[in-house]
Amino acid sequence: MKFLKSVHHIAIICSDYQKSKQFYTEILGFDIDREVYRAERNSYKLDLSLEGNYCIELFSFPNPPHRTSRPEACGLRHLAFQVDNIHKAIAVLNAKGVITEPVRMDEFTGKQFTFFSDPDDLPLELYEI
Repeated sequence: MKFLKSVHHIAIICSDYQKSKQFYTEILGFDIDREVYRAERNSYKLDLSLEGNYCIELFSFPNPPHRTSRPEACGLRHLAFQVDNIHKAIAVLNAKGVITEPVRMDEFTGKQFTFFSDPDDLPLELYEI
């Protein structure tokens, strides 16, 4: 019996809240649904959406431990975002100072993709549909 409906959100803890907020909103183009400062935790929580779909909860916590992310560490590997035209998306990111890896081809689907990183080196992917 299937009981899951869809992915509700992805939670990301960042080391520099203002830098990550700027990256996800001004560079990647997420919309801010809600921003809350939780004094008891000395923590911000930023709810972000794309095209009206709730996607990411961005958190700040004092002194979060570093997480191993590359190469191929156990756990969350990366977040992938759909794009219509990978080369246009790369041009937008590059113009905003974001470095992307060379475009690769998915050997099973024939679709193009590339990787880049958020301010905390979380691997992010662009995947052309």
